[in-house]
Amino acid sequence: MSAVLWTADDIALATGGRANAPFDAYGLSIDTRTLKPGDLFVALADQRDGHDFVGAADAAGAAGALVSQPVDGERPRIVVSDVLKALEALAIAARARSGAVRCAVTGSVGKTSVKEMLAQIFKVAAPAHWPERSFNNHWGVPLTLARMPAETARAIFEIGMSTPGEIAPRSRLVRPHHALITKIAPAHLEGVGSIEGVAEEKADIFAGLEAHGTIMVPEDDRFRDFLATKGRTFAPSADVLSFGKGDTATARLMGVDSDGFGSVARVKLDGAEVAISLRAVGEHWGLNAAAALLTAWRTGITPQDAAAALEGFGPPPGRGTAETLVLPDGTAALLIDDAYNANPESMRAALAALAERPGARKLAALGEMLEIGAGSDAAHAELAEPIERAKVSEVFLAGAAMTALKVALPDAIGVRQGGTALDVAAHLKNTLRDGDTLLIKGSNASGMGKLVEELRHWSRENQRAMDAAQNGSRGV
Repeated sequence: MSAVLWTADDIALATGGRANAPFDAYGLSIDTRTLKPGDLFVALADQRDGHDFVGAADAAGAAGALVSQPVDGERPRIVVSDVLKALEALAIAARARSGAVRCAVTGSVGKTSVKEMLAQIFKVAAPAHWPERSFNNHWGVPLTLARMPAETARAIFEIGMSTPGEIAPRSRLVRPHHALITKIAPAHLEGVGSIEGVAEEKADIFAGLEAHGTIMVPEDDRFRDFLATKGRTFAPSADVLSFGKGDTATARLMGVDSDGFGSVARVKLDGAEVAISLRAVGEHWGLNAAAALLTAWRTGITPQDAAAALEGFGPPPGRGTAETLVLPDGTAALLIDDAYNANPESMRAALAALAERPGARKLAALGEMLEIGAGSDAAHAELAEPIERAKVSEVFLAGAAMTALKVALPDAIGVRQGGTALDVAAHLKNTLRDGDTLLIKGSNASGMGKLVEELRHWSRENQRAMDAAQNGSRGV
């Protein structure tokens, strides 16, 4: 078991709560399905009330529970007036007791990938801390911070938003020494109203920046100067650095070479050019690498060491991972799983990367893009051009918003549309042939992840059938 993260006395002191018994907590959990023995169960009230699961947490071996109302059982409890506020207080205590260099990242695209890149770099250099999955919301950020061990040397926090006013308080909670914006693109427009509103909100990541910290912005973004200027209003003593393809970028992407399965990104930083080998395809991965190297450099890691630590980095699940699908006749197709989320910018990047992939034919299964506001029809229709450039031969569309794209596509491209992702599954299975490359992408709520899982299950069944047939022919 790892070192003690919190004692009951520490938690009570930080939160102003009352402990009914002493205990040691080795971790924090808000979900009994992933809780480990020795974790403190934090009974948050979100989509469901965590107090309803305290008994399950006890049965799973929780060290204790942080609650705001009486719960049956004799197990250790710390009672507070508000569980979320207590979690935030614990997060502040974690920040105060640690000497960690804290970094924060946000952006319309790429923030989770850059966070994962930095995690891979940081953990090679010294004790590091980073969030599980995309824990970037009102409970994910304080949970990640409260989980940070005192001995952490470097930490990276992902900060997201869907409506105005969400990023600044999360930045002030983390109080990063270095903060990065990956890109401004049309995402969450229903919440913020315009791309200018997105830029305004994303720039709030600098609201909590420590004095003499670092403001890092995308050099090639049209909002570059706005982001830097607003950052300086929060942190006048901060340095402003950038990453991108432009010759004035601090971390300059010199090029990305790809063989269709992986890439080598060349980045110039601090007077040296380094090469980073990635298990990912597309120029956007080179830009992500440049952003990660810039951030790591500001924490004291050389570009050479950061590039070495990133060797072989692959996309996080659902963000461009490649895998083989076994077809019923025993042949194979390549699946590119980019189903975690989508907006117009990330759709274009994924389609550009598809163009670099090998494959006799290129197919795309695309789910509707949600939360992009009044310009939704135009945004979907504008995907026709990158689909043509990628030489996609057949497109499978899911969701009503995709009708605008269906109308915009030329007759030469085959189109199937369904109300849901699974509605196109049968057509897709019947279409796939040996050597095809299939991209699956869409907004999280469009359900394209379910289509990925359906195809994985189908592939496993096909493999089992092939194995059974082979065993039968051998008389086994």
